[in-house]
Amino acid sequence: MDLKNLFSKISFDSDSKEQATKKDAPSHWVKCPECSSLMFFKEVENQDNICPKCNFHMRIGAKRRIEILADEGAFVEYDEDLRPNDPLKFVDKTSYKKRVEVALKKTGRTSSVVSGECEINGTAVQIVVFDFSFMGGSLGSVEGEKIVRAVNRAIEKHQGLIIVSASGGARMQESTFALMQMAKTSAALKRLDHAKLPYISILTDPTMGGVSASFAFLGDIIMAEPGALIGFAGQRVIKQTIGADLPEGFQRAEFLLEKGSIDMVVNRADMKQTLSDLLTMFKKEKIAN
Repeated sequence: MDLKNLFSKISFDSDSKEQATKKDAPSHWVKCPECSSLMFFKEVENQDNICPKCNFHMRIGAKRRIEILADEGAFVEYDEDLRPNDPLKFVDKTSYKKRVEVALKKTGRTSSVVSGECEINGTAVQIVVFDFSFMGGSLGSVEGEKIVRAVNRAIEKHQGLIIVSASGGARMQESTFALMQMAKTSAALKRLDHAKLPYISILTDPTMGGVSASFAFLGDIIMAEPGALIGFAGQRVIKQTIGADLPEGFQRAEFLLEKGSIDMVVNRADMKQTLSDLLTMFKKEKIAN
């Protein structure tokens, strides 16, 4: 047998077939960041992205959040055509315009906020939900405008307002324009308060920076999901600033509840019913007055 001729008929060209990459290969398993348990992804999805082993609440997108909270088919989105511009022509490693384009391709949305109207167990309410997958849920001009418009609709329709926060803070690429949204949204919520309409703030993982320093902590009721990271600056920055060791888990929802900074910690599975009960309570109180 002529081995030379035999092997010449076999192609070793690695480019002749597409090689599956790690990115392309689908993963049917999810590893819990908290307890490191390995679970089938359908098992986690059926639990609303909560680890069935340790109750760790994994991050979810705005669409899934709305599906969990709103009555089926009741959500109507507003202001989805609003888009961020680039007032400062900001460029760091890449341009702000390019970052927005990447986020749009990733999420299919033009901002980190989804706002609209829905019903929760039959009660109509305005709702604003942050999506952390869009530029870290950062607060920019569009996000602030969407919150203010949601407040205006709540006042006009005599409805309550719910904001679900999941953000790293103000968007650095918009600089002062982003920081001004803290004052803008806070002023709008003051008008909601004058109208004696309820505002319920839900803090999820993470709620940090300018978001936590403004509207996230202005709710009539402030609730959080278990284990949510909540604060202004990061732990390392705080430790370097004050030069002292910090308590274990001092930026977690349970610690803030213990110290009286928030009103309640609610499991994701119980969130809809809790919101429904609170909205009913506020409605009865308004009628009584």
